[in-house]
Amino acid sequence: MREDMHHVLRRIAGGTGKITILTGAGISAESGIPTFRGPEGYWTVGSQVYHPQEMATFHMFCQMPDEVWKWYLYRMGVCGAAQPNPGHLALVDMERHFGDRFTLITQNVDGLHLRAGNTLARTYQIHGNVFYMRCSLECSEAVHPIPPAVKPKTKDQDLTDSDRELLRCPLCGARSRPHILLFDESYNEHHYHFYSSLKAAQQTELLIVVGTAGATNLPNQVAREVYQRDGVIIDINIETNPFAQLAEKSTCGFALQEPSASALPALFKVMTAA
Repeated sequence: MREDMHHVLRRIAGGTGKITILTGAGISAESGIPTFRGPEGYWTVGSQVYHPQEMATFHMFCQMPDEVWKWYLYRMGVCGAAQPNPGHLALVDMERHFGDRFTLITQNVDGLHLRAGNTLARTYQIHGNVFYMRCSLECSEAVHPIPPAVKPKTKDQDLTDSDRELLRCPLCGARSRPHILLFDESYNEHHYHFYSSLKAAQQTELLIVVGTAGATNLPNQVAREVYQRDGVIIDINIETNPFAQLAEKSTCGFALQEPSASALPALFKVMTAA
């Protein structure tokens, strides 16, 4: 790690400025969770193969709700079998150390940050959480845990009648839906922390971007906001990406092309060194 980065990290850590972390699929991939945008996310119904961008839509849910639920219950099983890695744990340490100066914005729906120990109050799950559901008719804004009796599915398992009953809105009895931001939907504040994320970006002195390719809108807005306000941007990713380029273009930014499981603990160690 470069000495000039050490200096910047120590300066920010010793001040009062806000520190924001933006995580994407890369940190979860290091725990064994595939991105699901590629072949791992393809889903076969009869003789038809659907891509994730087709499955993860409200239009598809309205047409084939059982198949969409099966797909998400399969994903729930994959996510549930994964464990937080040292990168996740370093972010827990970071939150505990910096308290209200810390905000975590995650695109990941696997819940690993919360399982690692980050608090819900400071963790903005901007794409939802695969372990939760809400009313498909929007009878309220309430979000409910998927009942424990609804088990993860393999690719060849169908929903049972019991599953269908349990996957109903506890308030009105209508069919529930996965608590996920679908491709044909838009961000909002209540479910996806849209305005809170932008407000955090406006107050951010240090933005650490971890394992994201910049394929969705809100993360790009967050990074652009920090960039335009001359905040420090550090990108951690094993692959080149738009955030690395933004960091290198910024007044004081750095790109680390290495796994987050090693980079994040190293950053935290520098930030808290005596």
